[in-house]
Amino acid sequence: MTPADPAMRRFGTTGQWISRLDGPLKVTGSARFAAEVRPERLAYAAIVTAPVAKGRITAIDAADARATRGVIAVMTHENAPRMGTPPRVIEDPEGAAFDGFPVMQDDRVRWNGQVVAVVIAETQDIAEYAASLVRVRYSQEAAKLSFEALLPGARRPPSILGQPAEVNVGGDAEQSLATAEFTVDEIYDTPRYNHNAIEPHAVTAIWDAEDRLTLHDSTQMLALTASTLARVLHLPKDKIRVLSPFVGGGFGGKGFFSHTLLAIAAAKLTGRPVRLALSREGVFRLIGGRANARQRVALGASSDGRLTALIHTGTTGVMTGSNFPEQFTFPARHLYAADSLHLDQAIVELDIPANIAMRAPGESIGSFALVSALDELAAKMNLDPVELRRRNEPQKDPTDGRAFSTRNLVEAYRRGAERFGWSNRNPAPRTQRDGEWSIGQGVATAYYPYFRFPGSAARIRITADGHAVVQAAAHEMGMGTATVQTQYAAQLLGLPLNHVTFEYGDTALPPSAIAGGSTQTVSIAGAVLAAHERLIEELLRLAGNDSPLAGASMKEVETRNGGLFRKGDQDIGESYETILRRAGRDHAECEAVGTPPAEMMNYSMLSLGAQFCEVRVSNVTGEVRVARWLGSFDTGRILNPKTAASQFRGGIIMGIGMALTEETLFDERSGRIMNPSLAEYHLPVHRDVPEIEVMWTDIPDPQSPAGVHGIGEIGITGCAGAIANAIYNATGRRIRELPITPDKVLAALDAELA
Repeated sequence: MTPADPAMRRFGTTGQWISRLDGPLKVTGSARFAAEVRPERLAYAAIVTAPVAKGRITAIDAADARATRGVIAVMTHENAPRMGTPPRVIEDPEGAAFDGFPVMQDDRVRWNGQVVAVVIAETQDIAEYAASLVRVRYSQEAAKLSFEALLPGARRPPSILGQPAEVNVGGDAEQSLATAEFTVDEIYDTPRYNHNAIEPHAVTAIWDAEDRLTLHDSTQMLALTASTLARVLHLPKDKIRVLSPFVGGGFGGKGFFSHTLLAIAAAKLTGRPVRLALSREGVFRLIGGRANARQRVALGASSDGRLTALIHTGTTGVMTGSNFPEQFTFPARHLYAADSLHLDQAIVELDIPANIAMRAPGESIGSFALVSALDELAAKMNLDPVELRRRNEPQKDPTDGRAFSTRNLVEAYRRGAERFGWSNRNPAPRTQRDGEWSIGQGVATAYYPYFRFPGSAARIRITADGHAVVQAAAHEMGMGTATVQTQYAAQLLGLPLNHVTFEYGDTALPPSAIAGGSTQTVSIAGAVLAAHERLIEELLRLAGNDSPLAGASMKEVETRNGGLFRKGDQDIGESYETILRRAGRDHAECEAVGTPPAEMMNYSMLSLGAQFCEVRVSNVTGEVRVARWLGSFDTGRILNPKTAASQFRGGIIMGIGMALTEETLFDERSGRIMNPSLAEYHLPVHRDVPEIEVMWTDIPDPQSPAGVHGIGEIGITGCAGAIANAIYNATGRRIRELPITPDKVLAALDAELA
């Protein structure tokens, strides 16, 4: 079904390699982040966190802290301003919170790391010193902390992001598995992971005399933060302004968390602007990350390599009362044409920090299990894993039967395999050696859904001097949003890039979608396109009867060279300046909301890709080095190849960390995160990252505004599986538990020797 809106088929992209327009501001230090705003009389906050996982506060002794010179106040549940409970993301259209618990409103402790006191002082050093003097006593309660112990009681949640937790297609998948000629049936484990963006979370809260709140926040949820605050603070939305023009990385972690409300409450309590900037440890204690999971993937295939059964089930841990299970079965719902399909997800509730969105939540860990199992099946069948995927490429969506809006995965695999030299790979394990190093190659499919959120708006103002300002409350976390939207608007308006300014990062501007779900670019592009259409109609009206454009409809004109011209005739038209000056106007301005995302209802829309890697495994130390990487992606039209390449590479690097180094170490006796620092939580460093080559089909999706798909998250998907598969090719040993650290590699090698 073709969308009724003809604008959905218009592509307005330049495709030029343009450096980020905000780059000079950041490298010169001119950009101001949330922790760098300096209002008059600014006070500084430091937090005290609970060392118990569950219980009640029985006493707080803050006398020494309050007596410290320079301390303004100590805030606890006993004197904090009264606030409502934050509405939760997903279940409430105006909610941004992940846990939905009241913040400092009672004596309850719900996880180890919850804030129980906030010290506000004249300097950060004084606040942190005084916070160390606060003494809190607790009455502890039995906490649910062991994922393994609670697995027998796992339950199916009501839904997974609005989708059914259980899906069955075709016949009985277990029966098909039992009768299949070739089978794989394995368990895959992934640990907890924590967010570590380059900028720790920070907020500066300012109340004015008229009870208006201005909030400088490092958030990727501008509009939702404002609507959540309106509910919690019982204020009209027009009394709340949230500014976030620069965010130093997010990946899903820069949402709405308790520190934001704590800073706002502290500012209200003291009558001073308050900055609360979390330390790196504070991020671990308050923010959360990816849930741990245990997954079962079982595949059955006939001798011709076609899947007769695909089973993907498992369990994740979630915070008690949370509604955010990791959607690990989503890749299996859309990737392969199996005769029978059974997918099912369950959860266990734990007294832990809330698990939250973390770059491709669910899809990243789900793809690890799925692509690992597919590689195991290919090895059993002595079939190339790329060919196995080709034989199971679906013609329509496997779970809902809809047509794909576009799907060029086979082409992405073809191009990637040729560039990587996949045909030179020896499929036999343990056949490539270089001294102590075993060498292997692996491959995996990258997958992430297409989303375009409704309600995004944009405003375009064009002035008589031929300049345009485009406004939207968008987020710039380093991915190039401001640059890409400037390019897109310049192309639509027929203006040079330096004649267009994109204003963003402020809830005073037209509302935009969150920077999450790989949706922001296409959601804003749809809104800019709608505003552009309205602006052209307004300019044609202003042109009047004396214009060579008199009587022309919007369909009969095109934008170029700073003006409007009749299609098919380069000479009949006039500049924006001429139109506006004749009408006695110094500017024209139009605002519009993007059309509803009908394409999502009518089509199955996916971003796809092929991840190829080569690893070297030391037979002496168990060290794994990623030596080569190539990602080949099918993600619609690429608006800016330079920023897109960075996005793809960033996701791949995060995937390398997920596979080899990252793990949140959790003490199941106390509920304490034991490695809350970058000294102990091991992110990939330069030595861990090879030269990463990326390529893309650049085939536009005809159903999407500008022909684009989101690319922020697909880069991480498939990475861990590609590495695990390469390690198997190098060593002949399967490792089904992440991260793949040297001890696990050595244990696998020792098992082989035994």
